[in-house]
Amino acid sequence: MPGTTFQDFAQLRFLLSIDGIGPVKIRNLLSSFHSIDNILEADPSALSDVEGIGIFLSKKLSEAKKTLPASFSKFEKEFSALQAHDVRAVSFFDKEYPDLLKKIYDPPMILYVKGEFTVKDDFPIAIVGTRQPTTYGKIQADKFSSELASQGITIASGLARGIDSVAHEAALKTNGRTIAVLGCGINVIYPPENKKLYDKIPNSGLLISEFPLGTKPDAQNFPSRNRIISGLSLGCIVVESGVLGGALQTAEFALDQGREVFAIPGNLGVKQAEGSNTLIQQGGAKLVRNPEDILVELELKLKPVIGKSIPKPHVDINLFEQKILTVLEDKEMQIDNIATQTGLSTSDCLVNLLTLEFKGLVKQLPGKMFVLI
Repeated sequence: MPGTTFQDFAQLRFLLSIDGIGPVKIRNLLSSFHSIDNILEADPSALSDVEGIGIFLSKKLSEAKKTLPASFSKFEKEFSALQAHDVRAVSFFDKEYPDLLKKIYDPPMILYVKGEFTVKDDFPIAIVGTRQPTTYGKIQADKFSSELASQGITIASGLARGIDSVAHEAALKTNGRTIAVLGCGINVIYPPENKKLYDKIPNSGLLISEFPLGTKPDAQNFPSRNRIISGLSLGCIVVESGVLGGALQTAEFALDQGREVFAIPGNLGVKQAEGSNTLIQQGGAKLVRNPEDILVELELKLKPVIGKSIPKPHVDINLFEQKILTVLEDKEMQIDNIATQTGLSTSDCLVNLLTLEFKGLVKQLPGKMFVLI
């Protein structure tokens, strides 16, 4: 896909280069003026009436407009450099911009992208964790990532050392897709030991950054990176994290963005698990034991990706429950009909149906109707 045009890219880069103007204020300006051309032609008094702009920023913007020709010349060189690195700019207004990411409070106005979006990338699952995982953490990250990716789910993470790298590698080894969100310019390989992984990902996924080319991986960039990881994902799985880990920050962003948060329980007394265990204890994350827990929890949202073949967790069922499941098949049935077809009494049917409800296999509808989940 071609990405955004140079004109749109340059205009957005110009607005973003003005100190104090970010994605939220740009959206406010566009809400009032409907196009960037109109914003650039507006007088200071009209600009100052926009929410969040005021007199100070309106004057700053008006002064900055005097530098437009020089700025556009600089951005033209930047745009050419993107093409040289096989990177394209995707603006908030482009069709290929991720829909889930558009819905967060402060989505980036420009994404720098290497690789191609596919329909599978509409509903990613993020897997994040510590840079210094235990062997147990690596095993769990590999298991969850590879099994989810084998179901056609794109795995998102941050290309960091540790859990992030394991998650990306596991998705790729199952011929799945993965998205790596960088906390630096997209042409900066960080950490350097991930060069092979960096080179492989665009062939089966995407590298994404909101930072211009050449931006160094400074510490202040990673919170912004983390909000994108959670923002473009349906849900976020924390594998292992210390109490101050960046993975917990990603989980907090996910909660603020209305996304599901899951955590894999870790061993007690291990510092790498203190943060993720606390997240579960405090109710910030749902405890998950296997990838099927994720699939069941997000079943309706994931159906566009993996269809109806979502595996249910293994549960033990008795002979009577099996009879009921057999007659229900895929249709709704009233309790008396179930009793007739199974040869069980109505009271026995109700007892076994209640047990099947607890096991997550049957749902009761009004009028004593029952249906398979």
